[in-house]
Amino acid sequence: MSFFSELGGQFGNLLAEHQTQLGGLFQEALSGAGGYQGVLAKLEQAGLGQQVNSWLSTTGTNLPVSASQIEAALGDQHLQQLAKSFGVPLDQIANLLAQHLPAAVDQASPNGTLQTLPR
Repeated sequence: MSFFSELGGQFGNLLAEHQTQLGGLFQEALSGAGGYQGVLAKLEQAGLGQQVNSWLSTTGTNLPVSASQIEAALGDQHLQQLAKSFGVPLDQIANLLAQHLPAAVDQASPNGTLQTLPR
């Protein structure tokens, strides 16, 4: 296992350990990329509005999104910026977002509206 694989695995473990704080962790890491609003707007523009709406909804299940959908929606430059913000290798950021972004958005929008962190 390479150092970068271990690093990505450690970040995934950190997220799993802190599920109750997932929304805040993602909010901080996404701040340089326009926050949740910026990332969700790109996903919606790429035709993933149904998934995004399910994450914001208070009445249903979060629809999944794939790493390839994340890659197509955000593009290389945006993914590079997010990989740097999260401190994970570029080749793992789309998988990380696909796995954890739905729950993070769900937690950051308990009433169906995204909450922002106090500065």
